[in-house]
Amino acid sequence: MHLIDYHHHTNHSFDSTASMKEVCKTAIDKGIKEICFTEHFSVNPLAPTYGHMNFTRYFNEIKECQEMFGSQLVIKAGIELCEPHLLKQEYEMALAPLNLDFILGSVHNMNNLKLRKFLENKDAYSAYQSYFYEVYKMVCSADIDVIAHLDLLKRYAVKTIGMYHFEDHKEALEAILKKAVERNIGIEINTSGLRGNLQQALPSIEIVQLYKELGGEILTIGSDSHFADTVGSNLEDAVEMAKQCGFTSIFTFEHRKPIALNLG
Repeated sequence: MHLIDYHHHTNHSFDSTASMKEVCKTAIDKGIKEICFTEHFSVNPLAPTYGHMNFTRYFNEIKECQEMFGSQLVIKAGIELCEPHLLKQEYEMALAPLNLDFILGSVHNMNNLKLRKFLENKDAYSAYQSYFYEVYKMVCSADIDVIAHLDLLKRYAVKTIGMYHFEDHKEALEAILKKAVERNIGIEINTSGLRGNLQQALPSIEIVQLYKELGGEILTIGSDSHFADTVGSNLEDAVEMAKQCGFTSIFTFEHRKPIALNLG
């Protein structure tokens, strides 16, 4: 299996101190064949991801790593945008000069509040419905390739209001996924939840299955690791989950064009 990790953060993100070179070395040691770095970025001054990203430094280090490790590891340049359906003109201006291979879109903040703060004094149903509606708005208009960790709210809610029930939110989730299929936007299987309290991937297997049933094809897998030593963690679990849902391919990207890889 051609193992890939299409969601990884380094010290180019505000919440990681990982060295890109160390991540590449560890990825090679683990038999990973391709990695895409997806650093956090926002144009919103109220978001914690604002102001950290230095694109000149980022692309220079990508190039250095490609020169050092290119014979052993395919290295792609990506980005994870926070709420890219908001401040769309500012995002367009910031990203226009960049030669990115891949763009993840995520909802990390609600009404300019971090998700933990947003959850305060909310009941489970309304909190999840509000979150999924924000994801839907993102998918309707944002210029992205893949939805990152589609049900991310559960990571912060599991210890307070608890997990959501798929059937309670199936209509909202179906609207998200139908729009994604319509706009040729993929989803990811993000394995970070398998390393923490959740003990499940983001999104849930029911969402991945529904995406497939609705005609979705573009599926990426990623560890969402912020450390060198957890690069590639649980990717085999993601592959098995993809197969279980009926997928025969996962995808990589080059210059924002999806490329299918047979799961075998």
